[in-house]
Amino acid sequence: MKTRSERGQSTVLTLVFLTVLLGMAALVLDVGSWYRTKRAAQSTADAAALAGAQGLPYDTGSAASLALQYANKNGGGVNPSGVTISSGIFPNDTIKVSLTKPATGVFSKLFGVKTVTVGATATARASLMKSAQYVAPIGVNIKHPMLKGTSKCPCFGSANKATLPLGKTGAPGSFDLLNIDGSHGGTGGPTLANWILKGYSGYLPIGSYLSDTGAKWNDSSVDAAIAQRLNGPPLLFPVYDVLSGSGANAQYHVVGWAAFHLTSFTASGSSGSITGWFEEVDWDGIESTISDGSNPDLGARVVKLIN
Repeated sequence: MKTRSERGQSTVLTLVFLTVLLGMAALVLDVGSWYRTKRAAQSTADAAALAGAQGLPYDTGSAASLALQYANKNGGGVNPSGVTISSGIFPNDTIKVSLTKPATGVFSKLFGVKTVTVGATATARASLMKSAQYVAPIGVNIKHPMLKGTSKCPCFGSANKATLPLGKTGAPGSFDLLNIDGSHGGTGGPTLANWILKGYSGYLPIGSYLSDTGAKWNDSSVDAAIAQRLNGPPLLFPVYDVLSGSGANAQYHVVGWAAFHLTSFTASGSSGSITGWFEEVDWDGIESTISDGSNPDLGARVVKLIN
């Protein structure tokens, strides 16, 4: 039989254990809440960095402003001093966003902990591409006036109208069409049309591509595909510096990628032209780590988060 003293000790111990258990439960609940707040803060930082990187490397002021605007619309916590721009592979190609937010507790207040501060950091980079996805098969000479015409070019936007000639390009059997799938010889009109409409699904590296032989600018499926792309999202074209060989063995040496907003076209047998303007774009691709000038900056970049 327990004495009154023993029963009193049991009551005290029970109360102590209940207090400890309640404290542990409160800690688990509040830590879970703080973790969710940190995850939300990290999502805000990631999105803000990616938004800001869209302005790099050309307009650092716009990049910082974009990052702040996006953060403020998605939870806030970013001060102007929390946005920094630096040079990674190329000048002004990297943006870092840091933020802090208070996370309140519920049960932890019983133990004197009203709030904790959670932080998040994200870094994004706008890079040139060593490989690009969703490329259209139309080649552009890098000597085009709107790409290399003056020291101020590449020149982008609707104020810089450009016409790209489609036709014989200096190698017999070559008409500005590339076998971007690595094939040899001529490609059917429906396949070319699909690449114009949707872009080639694989990642295409910088390098040499065989010419798609034959004149196909008056092919009905090719014409229909170009017509559907008028005044729509830009197409990404391979840009070459050298065309060598002839016929099915002619090769375009691709050195980069350029986005083109298409407004009109003409097509007649082995010749034609497309009109519009070059654009700066963020595109799907694999970033380049080469900064020796062999991969020229033609306005097409890949934006991604980096560690």
